[in-house]
This record gives sequence, structure tokens and C-alpha cells, in this order.
Amino acid sequence: MAAAPVVPAPTPETAPLSQAARIVDVFIAPSKTFTDLRRSASWWAPFLLLCIVSLAFVYVVDQKIGFRKVAENQIQTSPKATQRIEQLPADQRERTMQQQAKFFRNFSYAYPAIILLWNVIIAAILFATFKFAASAEVKFKTSLAIVMYASMPLLVKTLLAILSVAAGASADSFTFQNPVATNPGYFLTPADSPFLYSLATSLDIFMIWTLIVTAIGFTCVSKVKRSTALAMVIGWYAVFALGGAGFGAMFS
Repeated sequence: MAAAPVVPAPTPETAPLSQAARIVDVFIAPSKTFTDLRRSASWWAPFLLLCIVSLAFVYVVDQKIGFRKVAENQIQTSPKATQRIEQLPADQRERTMQQQAKFFRNFSYAYPAIILLWNVIIAAILFATFKFAASAEVKFKTSLAIVMYASMPLLVKTLLAILSVAAGASADSFTFQNPVATNPGYFLTPADSPFLYSLATSLDIFMIWTLIVTAIGFTCVSKVKRSTALAMVIGWYAVFALGGAGFGAMFS
């Protein structure tokens, strides 16, 4: 009598993740978050969270430090800008500082739009790089979702900055570019060497974390090796960091 054929048990499907679960898993199990993007490339939740936290940060800075001080600190990072301001007559200098403070305030409260625009640009660059340089099967919407979720470590940095400012951090050394000591640039004086300061600032713990998570994201949604993904993501960051440092040094 022939034995009955063995029917393999069906493989259980992975349960879809909620938006909250995706955000949490970015920190504890990033592969789960990015694998779930194959099912749905929705990115509104991390973007909304980034907007809320960034606006909270701006509000705390506005209340505790003030944008007049923010403008003064920013000008002091550039010897050329400092010299131009000091050469103005007193009334013009005051008017210029008021205008600068207003500009920084308006720009800072518009930061959610900047987040969206910047992440769209980064997503487009990475989408094109993985699509055409690595022949990865990835969609632009998925690329944007990866960039949004991979920004969650930077959200932690912003929360630390909020706590620092609210606790009474020195207003004299505050800048939006470097609000907490998470990179070597925090311990340097920008005016001494703008190029070195910018490069040192780019070596930020939370940015490096973000780059690694971004590479994991593209590995999970495509067949690209993790080492290749890391090389592409870090390579583009190095280009931006060096370009930004050089551009800043030219006009400082």
C-alpha cells in the first residue's frame, strides 16, 4: 500500500506592521520596517513626527534663546560676515540684525517644508543611483519612504537638543547646525577653520546611524548587497559633506 504524499505546511505570512510599529522597529529591528515597505510604501507617519519634533525644537529655541541671539551666533561663525556687520553704522547694524533675526525665525518655522523638499531630493538621488548603477528594483515612492524612516535617529538628536536648550544650555554657543555634542565639530570654533569645522560636524553619531539604516533599507527592498548599499549611501554623503565644507569655507 503506497504511503500518502506529504503535503508541506503553508508558510505563514508575515503580519503587516502598523505605522507605529514601523517607527519603533527602525531602532530595534530595522529590517522588519523596510521589508514591510514592499507591502506599503507609506511615509506620512515618520514625516509627521519629524515635523512635530522640529517645530517643538524651534519653539523652545525661540522661547529660551531667541532668534536675535541665533542670528548673532550664526554671523559669528563667519569672519567675513562678522567684519561686514561691524563696519556698518550703529543704526544700520541694528536694522540688519533685526532683519537677520526675522529671516532665521521665519526659515526655522518653515522647516517642515524644508524637511520634505530635502528628503525628496535625497530620495530622488538614491533612487536614480540604485536604479541605474545597481539595477535595483525599487520605486521612487519606496525610496522616499526609506529616507523618511531612516531619519528617525536624527529625530532622537533633535529631542536631545530640545532637552539641552530647555535645561538652560549656553545661548552663546548655540547653533541649529550643531545644538548638541554628538560630533567632533561641536568642540571646535567655526570661525577658526570653517572647512575643518564643517567636516568634523559631518562625523555625527546620529547621521552615521541614519546612513547605516538607509543602506539597510535599500538592501531590504532590493537585491543589492548591504556592502554595495553602504558604499553608495556613504559615498553620496561624503560628496555632500566635502562639497558643503568647501562651499562654506569659500564664503566664510
